[in-house]
Amino acid sequence: MVKKVLKKIWRVTLLIGGLSIIILPLPGIIMGIIAAPKKYSVEDVAPTRVVIVFGAGLLRDGSAGPVLSDRMQTAVNLYLTGKADKILVSGDNRYLEYNEPEAGRQYALEHGVAEDDIVLDYAGRRTYDTCYRAKHIFGVDEAILVTQSFHMPRALFLCTWFGIESVGVEADNRYFLKRSRIWWNFRETFANVQAVWDVLIAKPLPVLGEPEPIN
Repeated sequence: MVKKVLKKIWRVTLLIGGLSIIILPLPGIIMGIIAAPKKYSVEDVAPTRVVIVFGAGLLRDGSAGPVLSDRMQTAVNLYLTGKADKILVSGDNRYLEYNEPEAGRQYALEHGVAEDDIVLDYAGRRTYDTCYRAKHIFGVDEAILVTQSFHMPRALFLCTWFGIESVGVEADNRYFLKRSRIWWNFRETFANVQAVWDVLIAKPLPVLGEPEPIN
């Protein structure tokens, strides 16, 4: 009797595992297909008023880490070549000593962006939050999204979902170790599923506040 029960449990476990292997990558595959025609180079992208930069990790001294630096440099390139008037730097600042938007601002200032053209979103804790707040707090209707290739499909999916006409410019400016790239893509598989769950089922509200439309 016990043997039969164990066999059934094992079969169900294998079935669930097999379905997971098939189903989990599906959101990312669909997002990637949809995102493909929306990706451009700095040179080819059409001018748009706002660039949205998604937050990323910092160094120990609080300055932009390599991922965020690449995103900021790409945004700076867009700004300096006249492809955008404003840079919306979004990121995590839930702790006093950790401030991704400010690190992005410092990078932009050091690379020739006028202070008045930098807008900071201190509550962009997740990609979902950044896109939601860009639309509902900052009044962005169209934007160029700047992030790395592994993250771009999800960013485009979420911002488009929230009513922002979006295109993307990938910030793949340097080589990262293979183990880092494998980890990012593995993590993104689950983040893509979470994104679909959030927009269709959970519909969480990010940190909100008074509207601050980008003039």
